Amino acid sequence: MTSQTTDQRTTADQRITATPATTLVQDVMTTRVISVTEGAGYKDIVTLLRRHRVSAVPVLDAAGRVTGVVSEADLLMKQTAPGLPVGAVRLAWRLRERSKASACTAAELMTSPAVTIGADADVAKAARLMRDRNVRRLPVTGADGRLVGIVSSTDVLSVYERPDEQIRDEITTCVIAGRFLLDPLDLDLTVTSGIVTIAGRVESGAVALSLLAAIRNVEGAVAVRDRLTYPPG
Repeated sequence: MTSQTTDQRTTADQRITATPATTLVQDVMTTRVISVTEGAGYKDIVTLLRRHRVSAVPVLDAAGRVTGVVSEADLLMKQTAPGLPVGAVRLAWRLRERSKASACTAAELMTSPAVTIGADADVAKAARLMRDRNVRRLPVTGADGRLVGIVSSTDVLSVYERPDEQIRDEITTCVIAGRFLLDPLDLDLTVTSGIVTIAGRVESGAVALSLLAAIRNVEGAVAVRDRLTYPPG
């Protein structure tokens, strides 16, 4: 069967020198970041969020290090907090005064420590962190903890804009020929809108499963359609 990956055949040199594409956070992050200092006031933060149409801002200390994040949810606590019960003791009043419902500055409002990520992390790690911590934006920090950018869920999803031709090339060169040492000409491979379809015969079901798993991990692959065959048993 003829590989539809590219018009060019994979050579032995390509098998040796090709490396998988890995998009890093620094490749997709925004470097112009809206942030506030720990002393920023409640109203100033609200105005900033509305003006720039963002849902959260990193909070920085005097050295520019990220100490927390103030989100719309943090700010809304002032509106949704219950009133002071009748007859509450003075201690209860003091506790309420120290709660987010009565907070006035970023240092008092923020969620801390902030969930951050390094600029040299790959976008897959950023996606997992967003999912696990249920956040849509991550402050990006340098080795010294200072803010260098911010990455959003939309930024992370940009890897799925990768051209089909690049996805085909990587699967053919890095996965089929490079990792599994198979001849790409023995397999039919197509990529359409990020959806990979692979057909052909491999030596076993174990090889087929491993090959499909490796293809799913190729950056930009939306889904993999399995048309592989192999001997029974």
